[in-house]
Amino acid sequence: MHLIWTILIGFVAGLIAKAITPGTGPGGFFLTAALGIGGSLAATYLGHFLGWYQAGQTAGFIGAIIGAIVLLGIYHLATKK
Repeated sequence: MHLIWTILIGFVAGLIAKAITPGTGPGGFFLTAALGIGGSLAATYLGHFLGWYQAGQTAGFIGAIIGAIVLLGIYHLATKK
C-alpha cells in the first residue's frame, strides 16, 4: 500500500513541480506524471535510506516535489535544442 501512496503523491508532486518550474516543460500529461512519480519514488526511498524522514511525514511530500523538480530540470537539459 505504501508504493501506491508514493505513486499518488508523485503524481501530485509532478503537477506541482511543473507549475513551479519555469519554461514550457514536458509536452504531455503522461510525461509530467511519469517524471513526478519518478521523482517521488527517488526522493522517498533516498530520504528513508539516509534517515532524513520516516513514512507519513510532511517532509516526504516536500522531498517528492523537490525530486520531481530535479527530474524536470534534467529533462529540460537533456532535450534542450
